[in-house]
Amino acid sequence: MRTALVTGGTRGIGKAIVEKLRRDGVVVYFWGSEVDVTHKRAVEEAVSRIGAVDVLVNNAGIFGPVGSALTYDRTEWDRVLAVNLTGQLIVSQAVIPGMVSRGYGRVVNLSSVVAKDTNPLCPAYTVSKAGIVALTRCLGLELAKTGVTVNCVMPAAVNTDLFKDTPPSQVEMMLKKCPMQRFVTVSEVANLVAWLASDECSATTGAAFDIAGGRCQF
Repeated sequence: MRTALVTGGTRGIGKAIVEKLRRDGVVVYFWGSEVDVTHKRAVEEAVSRIGAVDVLVNNAGIFGPVGSALTYDRTEWDRVLAVNLTGQLIVSQAVIPGMVSRGYGRVVNLSSVVAKDTNPLCPAYTVSKAGIVALTRCLGLELAKTGVTVNCVMPAAVNTDLFKDTPPSQVEMMLKKCPMQRFVTVSEVANLVAWLASDECSATTGAAFDIAGGRCQF
């Protein structure tokens, strides 16, 4: 029986991933705000309490304020990149070495379609999500011969709590950019993540999968 760790697993996409993996027979541990993914020691201690992790889903993330890149607050910029991007690196550093030593692991990083089709006025979020794609590629290539795969998922707009503080005009703009003219559902994202986290996904690594309703395909 496989064991998974899902960060940001208490609501939205993360909660759906937890529920899907459990239905698939995986033992799932999940973190919410009780573990600060930007704090290396806190992450290492939390991972040590779990033990061996076969599947890591790096899902914790924040959207941050909407605003021009020219006037974006530096503190907010640092906060968004710390949670969304650096947090994934810190958790990966705590979990992946154990996977390598056991010769098996599945890592799935949550990015966003904005990594390749940028939304205006959300520079920190966009840069962090593009960085996740690059980090996924770096880890995937580095670990290609170890039995550990690293991939990422790039959803289009998913109507979750992440957008509760986002201006309606921004959300409407994101919806209009989707050819299917609808939000992606959390269950659709969870299903894709579950496949990437499974034994069946054995020959794919360093890849980015969009689930974006036809938005910006290339």
